[in-house]
Amino acid sequence: MIAAVTIADVASGPAVGLLPLVSLGPAFAPLVGGWRRTACIGAIALVLTSGLGVYDDVIDATRGYVSIASVVGVTAAGLVAVSMRRQREAELDNVRSIAEAAQRVLLKPVPRLAGQLRAAVCYMSAVAEARIGGDLYEVVAAPQGVRVIVGDVQGKGLDAVETAAVVLGAFREAALDEEDLLGVGRRLVRSVDRQLEGEKFVTAILAEIRDREVTFLNYGHPAPLLLRADGSVTLPEPISYALPLGLSAHGPSEPEPFRADFRPGDQLLLYTDGVTEARDRDGRFYPLSDRTHLLKERDAESALEAVRQDLLQHVGGPMQDDAAMLLLRYR
Repeated sequence: MIAAVTIADVASGPAVGLLPLVSLGPAFAPLVGGWRRTACIGAIALVLTSGLGVYDDVIDATRGYVSIASVVGVTAAGLVAVSMRRQREAELDNVRSIAEAAQRVLLKPVPRLAGQLRAAVCYMSAVAEARIGGDLYEVVAAPQGVRVIVGDVQGKGLDAVETAAVVLGAFREAALDEEDLLGVGRRLVRSVDRQLEGEKFVTAILAEIRDREVTFLNYGHPAPLLLRADGSVTLPEPISYALPLGLSAHGPSEPEPFRADFRPGDQLLLYTDGVTEARDRDGRFYPLSDRTHLLKERDAESALEAVRQDLLQHVGGPMQDDAAMLLLRYR
């Protein structure tokens, strides 16, 4: 930029008066460099301004003094801007480290082995640069069986993260204490009703796997996908859905437990609506049931990664909603 102004000034002569534009160099320097680079560019601009002032024979005129003062003033302002930018970057680094610690507490890595099950999880946040959002999941190996939750909090951002923390904290405690899954669900409803405010709610599905059978409780959540060893696909659904967590005041309906066989060779995929409601450019939803062949990968993580890549290819851009998938297999 400084070179372009210098060449233009030499070519056009003193009559045009391009000399003050040399200060554009140190004006933009803080955007791409530190204080040393800004100071160096300011010094170069000052030398060129003085040289061009002599060449244009305006060094002793008012225009020459104003041009030199502009370069000095803009360079000083740039150094202050660099200092403020560095301070903001340090604050942002601290916030990111706190967010990463919160992530490890809220969405802990699921155990790869839980009882006789192999578990894998995939999470995609709709918020740019974020790793957590309004979707939640957990796997707890309790004495009564392996208990699982996948949920979707209404809304996005920090409010959704706070609500997810409430649900996960209640589930982790209840999953180890309650004798049956219905007891876990009742305790979860009480905890969520007690702590959520306003119109917040959470759709969720709870599952318990033991004795080669899986029991579900569905609180307004999308039906799970059960892929049999022979390649057939079922979507187990209750006779009637219960209201989402947090809305029991609008109708205290309790979910009806429903069961399905879950044997070696079968796969159970729990997911949020961010997966099935992801649209392509033509507005078509992601056909998860038609993509079950991607789950035939030998490794569970590789299978979920294949689904994730296919989902992103379907969307063709950033996700519009948080999306979580939890895959369970017998080892």
